[in-house]
Amino acid sequence: MDPKALGAGFNPHIPNSARMYDYFLGGKNNLPVDRDAAEKVLKYVPEIPIGIRENREFLCRAVRFLAERGVRQFLDIGAGLPTQHNVHQVAAEVAPDSRTVYVDNDPQVLVHARALLQDSPNVIIAEGDLRYPGEILGDPGVRAHLDFERPVAVLMLAILHFIPDADEPLRIIGELRDALPPGSYLALSHVTVDERPEAAPAVERIYQNASTPFVGRMSSEVEPMFDGLDLVAPGVVNLHEWRSEAQVLDPLLEKAKPYFLCGIGEVV
Repeated sequence: MDPKALGAGFNPHIPNSARMYDYFLGGKNNLPVDRDAAEKVLKYVPEIPIGIRENREFLCRAVRFLAERGVRQFLDIGAGLPTQHNVHQVAAEVAPDSRTVYVDNDPQVLVHARALLQDSPNVIIAEGDLRYPGEILGDPGVRAHLDFERPVAVLMLAILHFIPDADEPLRIIGELRDALPPGSYLALSHVTVDERPEAAPAVERIYQNASTPFVGRMSSEVEPMFDGLDLVAPGVVNLHEWRSEAQVLDPLLEKAKPYFLCGIGEVV
């Protein structure tokens, strides 16, 4: 990544969670400070890159599933840096007329996304913070691009574990759910620390020095995030357990305890 392209306010000494995510995915849109922080995290949780790849595969399966169910509008909150198999690309494989809004509050992500996606007519990029769902839903650009009288799929993948308890993630999800018409969907994924709770404080400390703090939660704290929704089978499960057709499972994923939960719920 060229630091000159990151714009005003860029600090090369502060790790950025979106660029760390890109590094975990094997991308090139990251800097030495991001790689250093990511490698520290990997010492405690070496399977993170596997989980992140599984999260990306869940995104593809979820979007394809929703498009096949007739959803033509997607609101991806906390979209992060564009990579391969983005929401609009997966949706277009099923329904070329699908419309997508990517939302992020990271100025660097916004600059990068707008540069890459400016020629995609059914896609817009909006600045917004998940902590303030009313501002996202009320954004004029978002409302012009999406029709909230018709079903919308809201995606919050690998973002809620960056929302502190003080910001009331259950309230945030409830506000989004209650603003959507019946037939809409919420798709969520969230890291859980059931498998290795002792590593959570160390990982949280590393992210305290990055752009966005990480919150380690147990599965019992994540499952209520789906309350009030009609869960799509198989319910709230580990990423690789959600309608995956993979025949070979990485040995690190063969665990009894939750490590990265996901699910899709319909608004009824």
